[in-house]
Amino acid sequence: MARKQSADYEQRREAIIDRAADLFAVKGYLGSSVADLAEACQTSKSLIYHYYPSKEDILHAVMASHVEQLTSAATDVAAMGPDPAVRLRELARRFMRLYIGAASRQKVLLNDLAHLPPKRRAEIVAGQRALVTLVEEILGALHPPLIHDAAHRRTAAMLFFGMINWTHTWMKPTGPLGADEIADMSTGMVLKGIKGI
Repeated sequence: MARKQSADYEQRREAIIDRAADLFAVKGYLGSSVADLAEACQTSKSLIYHYYPSKEDILHAVMASHVEQLTSAATDVAAMGPDPAVRLRELARRFMRLYIGAASRQKVLLNDLAHLPPKRRAEIVAGQRALVTLVEEILGALHPPLIHDAAHRRTAAMLFFGMINWTHTWMKPTGPLGADEIADMSTGMVLKGIKGI
């Protein structure tokens, strides 16, 4: 007989994902077991399996939830208006805030994507590509020669992401510069450097 869903079912699923992200970020997906996760959640393996049928489902949920948050931020920024410099700065700020607030999820997304089977990996990659496409559009609006130069436009977008995606590895939330300041520095480098492309 199947268990009934508790009133806080979604909250419990989210709590499992939070603990899983922290665990996978430290031990890696392959180095972590469902028993490790149950211990981190102070619950039983069977309860973990009640919420997620497999460890792979948990990994997918960690990544999908993070990409959904990034996509939501990007969608909000895309609707902000015509000024591409303002949109790029706000996008960088929102992404940096998410990266800092979800550093474990960001690390798992960057390090463990290959552990998803092809179909699920393709779902996550499609979300990532949509984010890259948005940045490409902003960069094309900033520097119109990029509109007809796909190679340089894509490279510029990837350089932008390269500046901010890995900040979780070195930035300290209590450090001398906050997420917005680092986002503004990254945006400033793009705005000043893009004309040289």
